[in-house]
Amino acid sequence: MSNPNPIIAVFAGGTSSEREVSLGSGAACAKGLADSFKVELFDLTKNEIPAKIDPARHVVFSTLHGTFGEDGGMQQLLDAAGIHYAGCDAASSALTMDKTKTKDAVSARRVRVARGVAFAAAQRPSVDEIIAHIGENAVLKPNDQGSSVGLTLISSRTEMVAALSKISQGNWLIEQRIVGRELSVGVLNGRAMGVVEIRPKSGVYDFASKYTKGMTEYFAPAPIDDHWTARAKAAAETAFDACHCRDYARVDFILSEQDGLFLLEINTLPGMKETSLLPMSARCVGLDFSALVREMVSPALQRFHADKALLKT
Repeated sequence: MSNPNPIIAVFAGGTSSEREVSLGSGAACAKGLADSFKVELFDLTKNEIPAKIDPARHVVFSTLHGTFGEDGGMQQLLDAAGIHYAGCDAASSALTMDKTKTKDAVSARRVRVARGVAFAAAQRPSVDEIIAHIGENAVLKPNDQGSSVGLTLISSRTEMVAALSKISQGNWLIEQRIVGRELSVGVLNGRAMGVVEIRPKSGVYDFASKYTKGMTEYFAPAPIDDHWTARAKAAAETAFDACHCRDYARVDFILSEQDGLFLLEINTLPGMKETSLLPMSARCVGLDFSALVREMVSPALQRFHADKALLKT
């Protein structure tokens, strides 16, 4: 064979608070990719590239969620080592991990976002300042973590004081709470797939609702009219482009009956079990799990082979 495919190195685990979720994603993706490629699964326990990875033999498919895996840290290491990988590059990974920078980028392209106040723990704004800007009904969350880690709903001044008093470190975002239907749209190679609706039984899609069986209902495709389906898909594609995303991502929204569609976040390395949101979105357009992961890694393989061809000339 003149131009054989490289080995797909699936990275899982990692050092973030989302390690266990990542291990599940990695195992599922390794199994799905093995239908089409030779695959090696790596359980990472340090913020470094495994010594066995060879730029001439491997293409990386990362399922490292959260800090370092998803914020551009691993991507920077891979770029420096000349290793091709699937998914967003270091710059867009860092951008989309920062919720405030993401909101700035997409709102410049006329995708609506909730009003909010970003702050470091050491420079907390006063409760009066926050309420003047966004009101008392709010959502407090880390500015640069995923999986709804640290998400707190606030409905009064007293609750806001209490929530802010617990913050001792990190970067945070407090936003106007928009009540509505939560939607998620997978984007593959710049094109939106199906719209999925998320209905947590607790009323809030936090870490427990995401990862505890039976606590959330999912509808794929979402039972919304054609107008809002089209709007959600178009907004997902615009947000993907505005943040210079590459290959794939998942874009989440809230749809308010009164005020319309608002972007929540862009997730560049979303959960990737067969029952996760991105695979649900893909099934809406006829892609089963194995076909989805094959499509997700395909652009990285093209970059790998193009690089090899250049070296031969």
